[in-house]
Amino acid sequence: MRITLATFLSLDGVMQGPGAPREDTSDGFGHGGWQFPYADQELGTYGTTWFAEADGFLLGRKTYEIFANYWPTVTDENDPIASSLNTLPKYVVSTTLDQAEWRNTTIIKSDVLKEIAELKARPGRELQIHGSGVLAQSLLDHGLIDELRLWTYPVVLGSGKRLFEPGRTATALRLIESRTTSSGCVLSVYRPAGEPTYGDFTQEG
Repeated sequence: MRITLATFLSLDGVMQGPGAPREDTSDGFGHGGWQFPYADQELGTYGTTWFAEADGFLLGRKTYEIFANYWPTVTDENDPIASSLNTLPKYVVSTTLDQAEWRNTTIIKSDVLKEIAELKARPGRELQIHGSGVLAQSLLDHGLIDELRLWTYPVVLGSGKRLFEPGRTATALRLIESRTTSSGCVLSVYRPAGEPTYGDFTQEG
């Protein structure tokens, strides 16, 4: 299976708490719900298209708990996102979670990279990561993510957890697709392209 990552980012790279004021207030984050003013039809269209490609989900504990508190309450069988999340296998990476009541959930507690590499080697379409910043950073550093789908919104927050924190493994990316939605969000789809290459403008000519 391919491992894909989809996440929402502010213009200064913050991914924390986009959906609601109390979604993630850790470290005193006070900007929760920053994505809401920019919600538009394109978000739902692309989300539905991508969720249709999932054969499973790989989530960090915090994102898993946010999803598990909401999506099982959506019982509309015609909702493609709820249907995918509620029925397909879910793998949550956590050293503190002892049990998971959400249907079809497996907890990964140890040998995380090995376990995920084995999942990736299975036949299938996509094993999707949504949010899950700490997990996503680790998998990016170890070259386990095949595609990044980044929604960048026209807002600067100035604080909060970022997807690309200092210390990340240097990686070149290849742009596969780019679109701008009606609310000014830029959707960019990237695939890893190995190590960065470098040059020197002063040596040209």
